[in-house]
Amino acid sequence: MIRSHYLRGTTALVCLTLAAPAAAQEEGGGFLGTLVFTAGKRDLSYGGAVSRTVVDSEEISDRQASTIAQLIDSVPSVELINGGNTPQGSAITIRGYGATTSYGNDQKVAIQVDGASVGSEELYRIGTQLFTDPLLYKEAEVLRGTIGSFAYGSGIVGGVVKLETKDASDFTNGEIGLAGSQTFEFSSNGDGAVSSTTLAWQPTERAEFLLNYAWRQQDNMVDGDGNTIADSATEAPSTLAKGRFIFGEADQHSVMFSYTHSVTDEKDVPYDQIRSPYYFAFGNVDRRTETRQAVLEYGYNPLGNDLVDLTANLSYSDQDIEQEYIPGSSNNPDAADLANADQRYQTTKLTVKNRSLFSSGALEHDLLTGVELIRRERADNEEASAPGGEDRRFALFAIDEMSIGGFTITPAIRYETSTIESASDYGKFENDALMGGLALGYDFDNGVSVFGSAAYTEGLAIIDDLSSTVTTTDMNQTEKSQTFEVGASYTGTDLFAAADSLTVRGNYYDTTLWDVTSYSGVDHVETEGFELEASYGLANGVYFDLNGHYGEGTEFAGNGAETTWRNTPTDRLQFTAGRRFGEELDLSWEVVHSADRRDSTGEDLDDVTLHNLRATWKPDARGWLDGSQVRFGVENVTDEQYIGHLSSDSRPAPGRNFKLTLTKLF
Repeated sequence: MIRSHYLRGTTALVCLTLAAPAAAQEEGGGFLGTLVFTAGKRDLSYGGAVSRTVVDSEEISDRQASTIAQLIDSVPSVELINGGNTPQGSAITIRGYGATTSYGNDQKVAIQVDGASVGSEELYRIGTQLFTDPLLYKEAEVLRGTIGSFAYGSGIVGGVVKLETKDASDFTNGEIGLAGSQTFEFSSNGDGAVSSTTLAWQPTERAEFLLNYAWRQQDNMVDGDGNTIADSATEAPSTLAKGRFIFGEADQHSVMFSYTHSVTDEKDVPYDQIRSPYYFAFGNVDRRTETRQAVLEYGYNPLGNDLVDLTANLSYSDQDIEQEYIPGSSNNPDAADLANADQRYQTTKLTVKNRSLFSSGALEHDLLTGVELIRRERADNEEASAPGGEDRRFALFAIDEMSIGGFTITPAIRYETSTIESASDYGKFENDALMGGLALGYDFDNGVSVFGSAAYTEGLAIIDDLSSTVTTTDMNQTEKSQTFEVGASYTGTDLFAAADSLTVRGNYYDTTLWDVTSYSGVDHVETEGFELEASYGLANGVYFDLNGHYGEGTEFAGNGAETTWRNTPTDRLQFTAGRRFGEELDLSWEVVHSADRRDSTGEDLDDVTLHNLRATWKPDARGWLDGSQVRFGVENVTDEQYIGHLSSDSRPAPGRNFKLTLTKLF
């Protein structure tokens, strides 16, 4: 339901926030994305009623992130469970959904790598499974909320994280020949070291191949008081191989193949990666996690035919977690059974979609239709209370962006079926759901636009819900949610000075989740919040970026008791001031203030303000400096001692950290 202050928030939002109309459409179709020019460090990308943020390749390099989660935690309403400086602590939440203090994912946030679904397993106390290096990627896109999710899955309440790997043409600039890069990065806190080597070959204008090997290592880090952060050491190699072919008389055919492989190998570390207050009861393990994704994509876009723009994406993801209990590391007699349990998930997915552009009377249509087949297998492991099985799904979706004058009307629909068969004689369960939404927008043709949306989705039961006490009711009940959003945006130039530019976007969301099965003791959840993104730039290179989130959440028990929603995002405001000196030098100062914070047990934490400094130098020179890039950063400049929001007090956040990155393009 929507509380009365929803209307008050809507009125305030329309009055106080302005933003730009959509100009260019995202490949996924319809309201799923548009691009707006900004002069700040981050291009602000919008999609009608979709809250969409893109972290591009330049920002990926400048942020010097250690994990994918740390890369996107600057996006409004994105939070990390237990921090993001190690792969084991980089569990992602969006608007309070996604990771929890018990599991690495609650199925309400989807993560994709080149279209392959990854990191969606509900493994008890093991945390996130998104072990991959940020240097493999040229773009990280975050879709917040439900309205932009219907082409990517069901039951998505928090949003979607889409990662796109680098292409050879990013290095060759589309020219025939060899190219590549070598990157070295060093960090003071934990004596971290990174090497990333990329080789790119373009034998013809229609063929390209890329190979990347990244190796990342760090010792245990220290917090702001100089104390060692236990078990924060990590070593993680990653590999990317990718190729692309274009063929046909009019280059109407394309084929892309990508393969990523990442490994983490930990020795004598707590089984409980989330490090709950009683993590010691689970004991320690030697754990090796190996993750693979393979994607084969075919595209067909005939010249002169606006009705056909076909893409067929076949993906396979495989995650294998091997664990061995350290004898005597726990006094719990059952710890060894849980800690010795290996885990393996394999997901095969085929998505075929087509985009059509056509007119019907005065209406202009941008129609995306698709079909999806998914097969997910989980290895059987009774010792870990993780029964195996197979989850087969079939889905149809359609998204139609209809434009007339300044109005845009975008209905979206998804139908999905699921058949789960247990490998342990727990039975066979079949479910289906119809879900969808409607987005409305109006462009005033003066830089101002307003938009709103309503979306409904259902989360079908998954293999992880199987257990020895499973009931038909448990496996046949779907989690349901509805989300309402409203907002406004503005973009303009020559406002306060000649050739300046301003882009501002604000949106209010209100979400209700009911028929809850993911969280113990919860009947339904209500969350609401306000998200803001803004960028202002001057002709002399000075720029300012601002983004933030303010919200609240309430969970309701079956008896009606109310408490603060356990995963409510912190109230956060992030401000960046910087200046570019031509194309050679970029200096910036970032301030992040977080309030209304809690630890993993729900106890209140003090507000915290962090300062980060960054400098990027790309010398315009010949000789050995040609193609070189130097980046220097200081994280947590004031060496603050603090616990991250929703983190365990046994894993405080890192203190001051100097980072130096050297890149040579060739």
